[in-house]
Amino acid sequence: MYLESLTTSLPECRLTQAECWERFRSSRAAARLTQGARGLVRRVLLGDSGIDTRHFALPPEDALFEMDAEALNKAFEAEAPPLGEKALRDALEQAGLLPADLDALIVCTCTGYLCPGLSSFIAERTGLRRDTCLLDLAGLGCGAAIPAMRTAAGLLAADPGARIAVLALELCSAAYYMDDDPGVIISACLFGDGAAAAVFSAQPSPGRLRFHGFDSFHLPEERSGLRFENRGGKLRNRLAQSVPAVAADAVGRLHKRHLSALHTGIPGGEATRANRQADLESGFPHCVTHGGGRLVLDALTPALRGAPLAEARAVLRRFGNLSSPSVLFALREHLDTRSPASPPRRLWLASFGAGFSAHSCACDCD
Repeated sequence: MYLESLTTSLPECRLTQAECWERFRSSRAAARLTQGARGLVRRVLLGDSGIDTRHFALPPEDALFEMDAEALNKAFEAEAPPLGEKALRDALEQAGLLPADLDALIVCTCTGYLCPGLSSFIAERTGLRRDTCLLDLAGLGCGAAIPAMRTAAGLLAADPGARIAVLALELCSAAYYMDDDPGVIISACLFGDGAAAAVFSAQPSPGRLRFHGFDSFHLPEERSGLRFENRGGKLRNRLAQSVPAVAADAVGRLHKRHLSALHTGIPGGEATRANRQADLESGFPHCVTHGGGRLVLDALTPALRGAPLAEARAVLRRFGNLSSPSVLFALREHLDTRSPASPPRRLWLASFGAGFSAHSCACDCD
């Protein structure tokens, strides 16, 4: 499967962490917290979280924290489609395609529920054909983008002439919830809104990135540590202190499996002899991952043989934890900052989240 384009879109409202604190400190939601909980909000927003700014479709102010579940979902229905439309239109334009050229649209999100799914709203706004295959993936959390790409790869295997778009979109602001639980507080202080769209085909082209070797690893016994739960109809994020270590273990296992496939030619890694030799000569594939948070990235680095994860850290600093679009934002960061004179690098992408689940794939130029 080959990448034809990759674009991102963000809501216009952009706030520093300090500005978020100033808006929150005078809210009724802040007044309902204990003194210790308010202190934690302040420490996270004003401390070294690895985040400078975030974007919001629903700005963090008094009205947001007073919205009930119905109002939040209506806000998601109003704000998510135009954000997704912008990312998808830009991706089609970058690929030199018209909306009518798209054969399938796969949308992943976990921060709002619509039936029919978000794909229906975006297809209508973008002007996709009425026979375009529309698929919505829900419940995969922050790790959803790579399973969505794996779904695209399966569709292309069945129809090699198709062009397929993957759209990862999250309005985390539509799922903000505040109470005295430290995990809930930290979640509200880390997550931001955004969307990323990628167009894929089965057609190789010079310099075009090829995606292959998809893999997953699940730890259902860790499910309670990172998940949404329903509290009065609202989405309440649970975030345990163990998440950085669990993420490092799960992603590290996938990385070891990938390296084993590269160097032994085990089916599933899809590594050619030439690619394996190139890895042995020039080092291991460059790791591009979902950000999660500063502590998560600090735990991932030793699990990935010292990978600096510069792209994930840059995305985290400018946008916060974007949930499912994060890994695609990080890939876009890599493509934008790579020197035009340097040869394409072999990449290894990883995402992880609710479940607990982790996902990966290889990415290189033929």
